[in-house]
Amino acid sequence: MNLLYEPLAGLFRIGVALRHAGYNHGWLKTHRLSRPVVSVGNLTVGGTGKTPLVASIAKILLAQGLKPSVLTRGYGRKNESELRVIEPGAGNRVSPQEVGDEPTLLSRMLPEIPIVLCADRFRGGQAAEKQFQVDAHILDDGFQHLALARKVDVVALDATQPISNWRLLPAGRQREPFSALRRAQMVVITRTNSADPKHVEDLVTRVSPNTKVFRSQTVLRGWTDAWSGEPVALAKIQAQKVAAFCGIGNPLAFFTDLRHWGFSVVEEQAFPDHHAYAGEEIQRLVSRASKNGATALLTTQKDAVKFSRDWKPQLPILYCEIEAQILNTEDFEKTLMTFLQKARA
Repeated sequence: MNLLYEPLAGLFRIGVALRHAGYNHGWLKTHRLSRPVVSVGNLTVGGTGKTPLVASIAKILLAQGLKPSVLTRGYGRKNESELRVIEPGAGNRVSPQEVGDEPTLLSRMLPEIPIVLCADRFRGGQAAEKQFQVDAHILDDGFQHLALARKVDVVALDATQPISNWRLLPAGRQREPFSALRRAQMVVITRTNSADPKHVEDLVTRVSPNTKVFRSQTVLRGWTDAWSGEPVALAKIQAQKVAAFCGIGNPLAFFTDLRHWGFSVVEEQAFPDHHAYAGEEIQRLVSRASKNGATALLTTQKDAVKFSRDWKPQLPILYCEIEAQILNTEDFEKTLMTFLQKARA
């Protein structure tokens, strides 16, 4: 924690408490959609593995015969207040500059599901119910979005990141104190293949003993050439030197995963989250990687959706396709569906 920012973090804590009191006492209005809402969120600013968790939950709902939508703000797009719909199957036809990088990524990971973008998630949910006759909603990054009622809160906590009741913005990375987990019905501790989740589990159990705690790990599904879209065999690149770069909330987790997957990484470059890449930046990355003996550059799928396809780099740039594999999946699905079935009843 940065001690210079501690007084500001104290003011931030007071603001969070006043906002919660406003919703609890009805001074601020909470809207309720006709269909049940599953909120997927976190306590920190970015980097907890929330987006793969959203995709995993969406696939669970599809497998259960439901027709969900994803409601998201669309951070970083040109007009965040505008209501924008990415229809099923339209993911490859949208621009991340217009809809944001995460909605673009979700639309390609979940081609069967409408992605509705609007700062007013209630308005977005109404549009999804009218246009697509959905029977459930997944509220992306919704734990702090108290303006929309939900039937279940699923919170992602990263096993590799420290967390406490005191690391609030701007001194730390947390949006709320750890005690806010009392509002959550389910917690998923992510990246448990990179760190022991026991200390996080113990904290959750102590603060909110009625919250169900699950573990997930990041699973590599494959590599794809960012320009051709063709899959690339893992063995072909594992034997070579590679360079890595990304602009995500937790770049260290990506670089750690690469070594866990057996890659020889000669150079790492981290950019700010949601970074928009210019052609000159990619060229510099390619040039530096070549000088260091790398034969390919590796990045994330979230980064790859933002690349211009107007030219082809001299070195292959590959992105990883990952999945949040929830351990004890059967219990997770049963718990989630119990909340939704109660809501539908």
